[in-house]
Amino acid sequence: QVQLVESGGGLVEAGGSLRLSCTASGVTFSNYAIGWFRQAQGGEREFVSTIVWNTGGTYIGDAVAGRFTMSKDSSKYTVYLQMNNLRPEDTAVYYCARSAVATERESQYHYWGQGTQVTVSS
Repeated sequence: QVQLVESGGGLVEAGGSLRLSCTASGVTFSNYAIGWFRQAQGGEREFVSTIVWNTGGTYIGDAVAGRFTMSKDSSKYTVYLQMNNLRPEDTAVYYCARSAVATERESQYHYWGQGTQVTVSS
């Protein structure tokens, strides 16, 4: 079965750090981009970042630039979202997804994980 599984979410105090993981099974990352999106309670799904699997090149959204970074481990078919200096407004369910191109447009992503909750306390 095609699966994208996120992990690493949890509760953290403002100013703290957290690293999220997205691991693929039954689906390839090769020749695709893998993005992170987030959705706060009652809010819209928002682009966070994306990585081009083959090159490792990343694009970080303006809202989290300077605080979040993205990386990959090719041997594990895993991508990571390193979140530093977390703020309460970062509280959301975080999803990883696969797209044919590196884009912030949600409609271009056709495989999605189940999400992992990140809660930042003040």
